[in-house]
Order: sequence, then C-alpha cells, then structure tokens
Amino acid sequence: MVLGTAVSGVVATGAAVAQDALSATPVQWSKCADDVLALIPVAQRERVTCANHPVPLDHRKPRGEKITLALMKAPATDQARKVGSLFINPGGPGGAGLRYAGFGSSFFQPEVMERFDLIGFDPRGVGRSAPLRCFETQEEADDVFGRISSAPVTRTEIRDTMRATEEYTTACRRNAGPLLQHMSTEDVARDLDLLRQGVGDKALTYVGFSYGTLLGATYANIFPQKSRALVLDGNVDPALRTSNGAEYDRQRAQGFELALDAFLERCDAEGAKCAYSDGDPRAKFDEVRDALREEPVTLPSGEVVTYQSYVSRVSGDLYSIARLKPLAAWLQAVHDALHPTAALSAQDAPVLEPPLANKNGLADVNVGVIGDAEYLSDDSYYGVNCTDKPFARVPGLFPAVAAKWERESPTFGRQQAASDLLTCPTWPVRHPDRWAGPWHKRTPNPVVVVGNYYDPATQYKFSQRIARQLGNARLISVDAFGHCILGKSAGADTLVTDYLVNLRAPADGQVFQPNAQPF
Repeated sequence: MVLGTAVSGVVATGAAVAQDALSATPVQWSKCADDVLALIPVAQRERVTCANHPVPLDHRKPRGEKITLALMKAPATDQARKVGSLFINPGGPGGAGLRYAGFGSSFFQPEVMERFDLIGFDPRGVGRSAPLRCFETQEEADDVFGRISSAPVTRTEIRDTMRATEEYTTACRRNAGPLLQHMSTEDVARDLDLLRQGVGDKALTYVGFSYGTLLGATYANIFPQKSRALVLDGNVDPALRTSNGAEYDRQRAQGFELALDAFLERCDAEGAKCAYSDGDPRAKFDEVRDALREEPVTLPSGEVVTYQSYVSRVSGDLYSIARLKPLAAWLQAVHDALHPTAALSAQDAPVLEPPLANKNGLADVNVGVIGDAEYLSDDSYYGVNCTDKPFARVPGLFPAVAAKWERESPTFGRQQAASDLLTCPTWPVRHPDRWAGPWHKRTPNPVVVVGNYYDPATQYKFSQRIARQLGNARLISVDAFGHCILGKSAGADTLVTDYLVNLRAPADGQVFQPNAQPF
C-alpha cells in the first residue's frame, strides 16, 4: 500500500478543520505515464495531463499520514470561455475513474467539453490511488475466490462459499493496513472537496454515475454551499443504503427482476426482431433457469452454461441497451441446447457475442495467474460497501436470507444475497466513521437527478426517492433500459448540458426517450 510518511503536528479536532488546513494545496499537473495513456483513445493522449495529489489518510488528522490520489485532466477546448472543472465518478464502488477524463464524448455533448476541464480520478483505495489490497499474491487471491460461488445453491456450495468469504475478510484484516478504517464515502467526499480546492474552483461541478450518485449526495450534504452543479445518473437510495444494507440489497434484487420482466415483455412484443420471442419468453426463461440449478448445458460452441453463469450473464447484459438483442440470441441458444430438436454443429450455430464485462462483486478479479505473481487488483468494492452499509454481524444468516430473497426474486435474489450480505458481517471494521445523513441540506442550485425506468442495478424508485430526500433536486426520467443514460438520450443530454454550462435547472418531471431501442 502506498502511504506517505507521517508528519508531526497539531491534531485537528474534526474533519472540517482538515479541509481548511489543506485548502491551499494546488494540484500539480504533469505528463501522464504511458500505461495511463494507454487507457484512453489515441486522439486524447496528447491533450491530457495527470497528477498525484496528497490527501489525509484520516481527515480528522489533517497533518498526519497521507495517501495520494491519481487524477487525469482533459482541458476545455475553449479555454477563453471555460467555466471551470467537471469531476466525474463512474460508480462501483471501486470504479477507477481516472480514464473517464478521456471519454467525455461518450457522456457529454460538445459544449460541455468546450467549457469544462474534465477531471477523472481514482478514489481512495481504487486503482492508482493507494489501492486497498487484501492479498499479497494473486495465487492467494485465486485460492480464496476460486471457492466463492456468485450464487451458491447446494449445501456444499454454500458451505464452501461461507468459509472462503471468512478467509477473505481475515486476509483483509491481516493485509489491508490502516486505509481499511478510512474507506467511507464521506472520506471520498472530503477528498473530492480538497481536489476541488486544488484545481482552483470555488464550487464543485460534478457528474456521478451509479454509486457515484451516493458520493454526489454525500458531498451536497457535507458541503452544500460548495456545490455549484451536481448531476446524478443511475441513483442509489442514500437513506436506505446507509441505514439498512440488507433491505437495500433486497430491493436491488427486485430492481433486476423488474428490468428482466420488462425485457422479456418487450421481446415478446417485438416478435421476429427478438431472437427469443418464439413461444412464451417468460416461461422459457424460468424453465431454463430452474433446469440449470440441477445441471449445466453445453452450447454448440463448447460454452458450458451453469446456473451461476446464466444469472451473471443476464444481470450483466441488462446494464446496456445495446446488449439486449445479443442477450436474446444467447438465451435462445441456451434454450435450444436444453431442448435439442436436431443436431446443430458449431459451424451451424449462430454467432454469439461474449457477455458484457461489468463490476459485480468479485467479477473483475483477475484469475488464472500461476505462481506467486503480485496481487494487482484492489478490494475497494467491499472496502466501501462494508463501511457504508450496516449489516447484522451474523454471517450464518445467509442460507435463510438467500432462500427468502430467492422466493421473492427468483432469478436475482440469491445472487444479491451472496455479495455484501455474505461478506460484510465479518468485515474487519467494527465502528466505521461514515455519513448516514442528513440528506436534506439545500444547495444553491438544484441537484439534477436522472433515472431510467428499467434500470436494473438502481431501480427507478431509487431515483424518485433520492430526488425527494435531497433538499433541492429536479428529476428527469428516461423511458429506457440499461444502467445510467447520459450520452444515450438526446433530450436528457440537452437539459444536462444547459444545466452544467448555464446553471439553468430543468423543470421537474420531464420524461424522454433513449436514442436507440433494444430491438
């Protein structure tokens, strides 16, 4: 872990003092390292600059130990008319945001990039910002993660997963170091305010996606008068997430079910445009899911589909509008493999796209490294979630809770229970210093909340709730599938651009369509 040398001095009595003590520290921009430049499009590589900026490990001790945060800046293309900086957080938690400075055109209209320096950063514990690591070698990580099922069903799977999960949290206690105690979203919000000061902005302009909406809401309530323009896309329910982690995840499973239901209904309505429309898509899906609990099937390509991989593939592809049509073709291929009507060779089989890669608990952990290779992943996902989200410290509850959630949410209940509910009860932080409200502080300008009707990971109700909880917010909605929508709905994007650049907040309650439909 990269931690700076401790500096002696007067210990502050609170985090607010720390903000004042470090307010004059400017960010020092310089050339980006080659491995960082490789993360962004070639056309952006000559434009961007990078920095490593120190912040306190513990914001209550501003002159104590330091960690460094990695940043990237893509400068405004019209410097003469520049408004300021726009900070971006892609979510996660644990999403490495550094490279997002180089992908502005994926999310924003040209005027935003003309008028703002786009700044991406890896939050503390993530990527290149003092990564939180629970293992010393990849071999150790593989041994533990290889025994954890993403949705354990059998007694053996449940037993092995629970034992390996406790080994994981024990490794975190042993190896993660002092940063483990300072991974809350409140810590990241206070880091963000120091970054704002470091780039010379009087108030924050920010866009947060998914978990980044919790970061934005936290900032707005700790620093309401320092909030210029905040856009939150794909929203959490801050009050629920920080008061009852289990109930939040239970409702999260229900959100995935709602998105799946809508996808199957749309597929049925589209007919031949959807490869899975023949017969009853809902009945076909449920039959295959239940059959896979008993044994896997093999596709003509050689791909072995298990119950766990089936659920993971579906949950992952529901994140993206563009992935729904390929998902339908894959689901039909799995159904055909369960009900072969004729011999189908690999050459005759339809070409299927690979699953969408997205962070889902441990899904992005590197596996397959042989020998004592250095562990290069990070464990910030649980570092943040198990700090922010309270759970009963009773890991033995998992089997009963998973069964209950599965009855309520037949496809995704068990998968959701096998994440934070399983890991956080033994997480080695007993009394976290975290922000759990209030959420109603009034910012000078309204916070703009953007929500999709069929967002799987953060269901639409969460966007409605956060808009009510915040002291000053406007909700705009998109009748769309997928997780988060900026860059994919011209109507919503135009309102967001006007808000970011001109501080004209949109009228509350407007509804837009996405640029593209799934079929």
